[in-house]
Amino acid sequence: MSATADHAEERTNPAARLGFQPEQVVQEIGFDDDVDQELREAIEEIIGGELVDEDYDDVADAVVLWFRDEDGDLTDALVDATQLVDDGGTVWLMTPKTGRDGYVEPSDINEAAQTAGLSQTKSVNAGKDWTGSRLVSPKAAKSGKR
Repeated sequence: MSATADHAEERTNPAARLGFQPEQVVQEIGFDDDVDQELREAIEEIIGGELVDEDYDDVADAVVLWFRDEDGDLTDALVDATQLVDDGGTVWLMTPKTGRDGYVEPSDINEAAQTAGLSQTKSVNAGKDWTGSRLVSPKAAKSGKR
Protein backbone atom coordinates (compact mmCIF):
# COMPACT_ATOMS: atom_id res chain seq x y z
CA MET A 1 0.00 0.00 0.00
CA SER A 2 1.37 3.44 -0.88
CA ALA A 3 1.84 6.24 1.62
CA THR A 4 -1.01 8.10 -0.10
CA ALA A 5 -3.29 5.07 0.25
CA ASP A 6 -2.29 4.76 3.93
CA HIS A 7 -3.30 8.38 4.54
CA ALA A 8 -6.58 7.90 2.66
CA GLU A 9 -7.39 4.87 4.82
CA GLU A 10 -6.65 6.87 7.98
CA ARG A 11 -9.25 9.44 6.89
CA THR A 12 -11.92 6.87 5.98
CA ASN A 13 -11.28 4.22 8.65
CA PRO A 14 -11.17 5.70 12.15
CA ALA A 15 -9.43 2.59 13.51
CA ALA A 16 -6.48 3.06 11.15
CA ARG A 17 -5.48 6.18 13.12
CA LEU A 18 -5.32 4.06 16.26
CA GLY A 19 -2.53 1.84 14.96
CA PHE A 20 -4.24 -1.55 15.06
CA GLN A 21 -2.65 -4.27 12.92
CA PRO A 22 -3.96 -7.42 11.23
CA GLU A 23 -4.23 -10.50 13.46
CA GLN A 24 -3.93 -8.57 16.73
CA VAL A 25 -6.04 -9.71 19.66
CA VAL A 26 -7.95 -6.67 20.92
CA GLN A 27 -9.88 -6.95 24.16
CA GLU A 28 -12.83 -4.66 24.74
CA ILE A 29 -13.86 -3.55 28.23
CA GLY A 30 -16.80 -1.37 29.22
CA PHE A 31 -19.00 -2.17 26.24
CA ASP A 32 -22.48 -0.68 26.48
CA ASP A 33 -25.21 0.60 24.16
CA ASP A 34 -23.48 3.98 23.81
CA VAL A 35 -20.16 2.80 22.33
CA ASP A 36 -19.24 3.81 18.78
CA GLN A 37 -20.31 0.83 16.65
CA GLU A 38 -18.60 2.23 13.56
CA LEU A 39 -15.26 2.35 15.37
CA ARG A 40 -15.72 -1.18 16.73
CA GLU A 41 -16.47 -2.52 13.25
CA ALA A 42 -13.49 -0.64 11.80
CA ILE A 43 -11.16 -2.18 14.40
CA GLU A 44 -12.54 -5.65 13.63
CA GLU A 45 -12.02 -5.02 9.91
CA ILE A 46 -8.35 -4.13 10.46
CA ILE A 47 -7.55 -6.99 12.87
CA GLY A 48 -9.46 -9.49 10.75
CA GLY A 49 -11.58 -10.82 13.59
CA GLU A 50 -13.89 -9.94 16.42
CA LEU A 51 -12.97 -7.99 19.52
CA VAL A 52 -12.69 -10.30 22.51
CA ASP A 53 -14.74 -9.49 25.59
CA GLU A 54 -14.00 -9.15 29.29
CA ASP A 55 -14.11 -12.94 29.74
CA TYR A 56 -11.11 -13.55 27.45
CA ASP A 57 -8.58 -15.51 29.53
CA ASP A 58 -5.27 -14.73 27.82
CA VAL A 59 -3.28 -11.53 27.32
CA ALA A 60 -4.28 -9.28 24.42
CA ASP A 61 -2.14 -7.19 22.09
CA ALA A 62 -4.27 -4.14 22.90
CA VAL A 63 -7.21 -3.17 25.08
CA VAL A 64 -10.05 -0.80 24.19
CA LEU A 65 -11.50 0.53 27.44
CA TRP A 66 -14.79 2.43 27.12
CA PHE A 67 -15.03 4.55 30.27
CA ARG A 68 -17.58 7.08 31.46
CA ASP A 69 -17.32 9.30 34.54
CA GLU A 70 -20.00 7.26 36.34
CA ASP A 71 -18.21 3.93 35.68
CA GLY A 72 -16.28 4.03 38.96
CA ASP A 73 -12.60 4.60 39.61
CA LEU A 74 -10.59 5.25 36.45
CA THR A 75 -7.27 4.35 38.07
CA ASP A 76 -8.64 0.93 39.08
CA ALA A 77 -10.01 0.38 35.57
CA LEU A 78 -6.63 1.24 34.03
CA VAL A 79 -4.71 -1.00 36.45
CA ASP A 80 -7.09 -3.85 35.56
CA ALA A 81 -6.61 -3.13 31.84
CA THR A 82 -2.81 -3.28 32.15
CA GLN A 83 -3.16 -6.81 33.56
CA LEU A 84 -4.96 -7.87 30.36
CA VAL A 85 -2.54 -6.51 27.79
CA ASP A 86 0.78 -8.00 26.66
CA ASP A 87 3.98 -6.25 27.79
CA GLY A 88 4.41 -3.24 25.53
CA GLY A 89 0.78 -3.39 24.46
CA THR A 90 -1.50 -0.39 24.17
CA VAL A 91 -4.53 0.56 26.21
CA TRP A 92 -6.89 2.80 24.25
CA LEU A 93 -9.02 4.68 26.76
CA MET A 94 -12.25 5.82 25.09
CA THR A 95 -14.08 8.57 26.96
CA PRO A 96 -17.07 10.71 25.98
CA LYS A 97 -16.22 14.02 24.33
CA THR A 98 -16.59 17.34 26.15
CA GLY A 99 -20.23 18.10 26.90
CA ARG A 100 -21.41 14.49 26.48
CA ASP A 101 -22.86 12.44 29.34
CA GLY A 102 -20.04 10.69 31.19
CA TYR A 103 -17.34 13.18 30.13
CA VAL A 104 -14.01 12.65 31.93
CA GLU A 105 -11.68 15.61 32.53
CA PRO A 106 -8.30 15.31 30.74
CA SER A 107 -6.51 16.05 34.04
CA ASP A 108 -8.32 13.06 35.60
CA ILE A 109 -7.19 10.84 32.71
CA ASN A 110 -3.59 12.02 33.05
CA GLU A 111 -3.55 11.51 36.83
CA ALA A 112 -5.17 8.06 36.64
CA ALA A 113 -2.80 6.98 33.86
CA GLN A 114 0.27 8.05 35.83
CA THR A 115 -0.98 6.34 38.98
CA ALA A 116 -1.58 3.15 36.95
CA GLY A 117 1.98 3.31 35.59
CA LEU A 118 0.99 4.43 32.10
CA SER A 119 1.94 7.35 29.87
CA GLN A 120 -0.45 9.09 27.51
CA THR A 121 1.18 9.32 24.08
CA LYS A 122 -1.64 10.88 22.07
CA SER A 123 -5.33 11.68 21.92
CA VAL A 124 -7.52 11.27 18.86
CA ASN A 125 -11.06 11.90 17.74
CA ALA A 126 -12.37 8.34 17.99
CA GLY A 127 -15.87 8.93 16.66
CA LYS A 128 -18.80 11.28 16.87
CA ASP A 129 -19.10 11.08 20.67
CA TRP A 130 -15.77 9.62 21.82
CA THR A 131 -12.17 10.69 22.35
CA GLY A 132 -9.40 8.09 22.42
CA SER A 133 -6.32 8.37 24.64
CA ARG A 134 -3.41 6.08 23.78
CA LEU A 135 -1.83 4.83 27.00
CA VAL A 136 1.34 2.73 27.18
CA SER A 137 3.81 1.63 29.80
CA PRO A 138 6.75 4.08 29.92
CA LYS A 139 9.09 1.37 28.57
CA ALA A 140 6.89 0.90 25.49
CA ALA A 141 6.66 4.68 24.95
CA LYS A 142 10.47 4.99 24.90
CA SER A 143 10.98 2.07 22.54
CA GLY A 144 8.23 3.22 20.16
CA LYS A 145 6.32 -0.05 20.52
CA ARG A 146 2.59 -0.03 19.78
